[in-house]
Amino acid sequence: MKMRLFAVAAAALIPTLGLLIYNEIASRHQRSEELKTEAAASARLAASEIERILEGARSLLVAVSAIPSINALSGENCTQTLNSVASRIAHTGAILLIDTQGKLVCDSQGHPPGTDFSDRPYVQKALHANDVVVGEYTISKLTGAAVLPIAMPIRRDDKVVGVLGTGIRISWLQQRIQERGVQEGGAVTIADQGGTILARVPFPERFVGTGIPDTYRSLMTADTPGTIEIVSQDGTERILGYEPITSSRPLYVSAGLSTQVAYAEINRATWVGALTLLLSTLVAIFAAHWVGNHFILQPIGRIMDTLQRRRNGESRARTRMSGTFELDVVGRSLDKLLDQLDQQHEALEKTDQKRALLARELSHRVKNTLTIISALARQTFRKDRKTVETFSERVRALSGAYDLFLSGADHSTDLATLINNALRPYGDLAEQRCHCSGPPVQIVPEMALGLSLVIHELMTNAIKYGALSNQTGHIDIGWTRTRQEVMFSWHERGGPPVVAPIQEGFGSKLIRNALPAHHETKIKVDYLAQGLRFVLVFTDVSRASRKV
Repeated sequence: MKMRLFAVAAAALIPTLGLLIYNEIASRHQRSEELKTEAAASARLAASEIERILEGARSLLVAVSAIPSINALSGENCTQTLNSVASRIAHTGAILLIDTQGKLVCDSQGHPPGTDFSDRPYVQKALHANDVVVGEYTISKLTGAAVLPIAMPIRRDDKVVGVLGTGIRISWLQQRIQERGVQEGGAVTIADQGGTILARVPFPERFVGTGIPDTYRSLMTADTPGTIEIVSQDGTERILGYEPITSSRPLYVSAGLSTQVAYAEINRATWVGALTLLLSTLVAIFAAHWVGNHFILQPIGRIMDTLQRRRNGESRARTRMSGTFELDVVGRSLDKLLDQLDQQHEALEKTDQKRALLARELSHRVKNTLTIISALARQTFRKDRKTVETFSERVRALSGAYDLFLSGADHSTDLATLINNALRPYGDLAEQRCHCSGPPVQIVPEMALGLSLVIHELMTNAIKYGALSNQTGHIDIGWTRTRQEVMFSWHERGGPPVVAPIQEGFGSKLIRNALPAHHETKIKVDYLAQGLRFVLVFTDVSRASRKV
């Protein structure tokens, strides 16, 4: 019962658990979509910032190339002019003027002319380009600092006569990205076309100047911007928004948001919900235990204990329950029922006492009547002593049968007891030479009376003419029972040769008429050479047999 109460409590919590799981899944899905949107927006914002920086560098180079001394590749006042411009721009490392042979003409820092830059890829690209070109991560030959070179061709009469270049200092770019700031656990990465990281937040000291892992290089050349959930190089799980390299933006930009930080609020809500559910479960279990004990198990145990005491014979056992709970009502109803049963039992006892008294009185009067009948017979037929003795024996058999069934409380008689009582007057003769066997069978009084008379007649006949008339014969008495019928058999063996009677005697008539016809009795008598065989079949099955 207690387990069933726990099951009911658990079933009541299932909807809450389902709602918690649904909210968890829905919240995480919604937050995931929000993270993707935020990561993509952060990547676009960082890419716009890079585009403004590059556009500023392009505008610088265009403006400087328009200066006559620069356009003429004249070394006179070139260094002073470039220095004047470069000193006003914080992110520029140096401004270089290079001829078509890749030789330095002049620069903003006053280095000697002639330094060879022909091995720099951005210089070769600029000599063959129509607009500004952006190089890759480079260590400056003049300053030794890491820069992102930017160069453009100088044209005169539609002919390239030189290259004007500058570089965005990597340290300044890193500082600019850090000043923009990122969310807690977030990351921003900027890489050149070769995949070298130019700026990285956080951990720039670990990643700037290193290459993007091959696993993520495909993002650099993706067809469109997008988002992806990855484990970054620093081991943090992030939703990454990325902007691939395009013709207008030669740098790769990505911005990532930490899932651990982003889901922190949801995780807290999940833990709160889980703890709340756990607390609710504990409360429900305690409530089921307490309610089950006080309102169900204890009342049921009290009722069961009362019934057990009643079965053990304690007639005054009662639940004494007086509450208003349903089981208390059941207990009070049980008490009322037990009171009624006691009253009925007392009435039945009184009835049984009266019936027993009447039975004893009836037995006494019947036996007195039979005694009077025997006395009348002896007085009437005193000259025929043999007839009187036979008649008296039959009366005694009838009297014994009355004693047997009137002594039983249920007025039914055990067949084995009836046979033994019918044979008892014959003493050792019956005990030594009559063999009885059969299952327990109860028969009703009217059949018991008739069968007693039948056994008496068979026994008298066996003593006079049959198996018991000599010293060697014996009688097998048996009976069997089926669902509908009882079969009684009397088989004599070892007596004198049997001869069928010429006419029916009084004993045969008594046997045929002593049994009630409405019990569908069937009698078969065989006069076999080895002895008489008598078979009686009747449907008088006892009340106990019918219950089975």
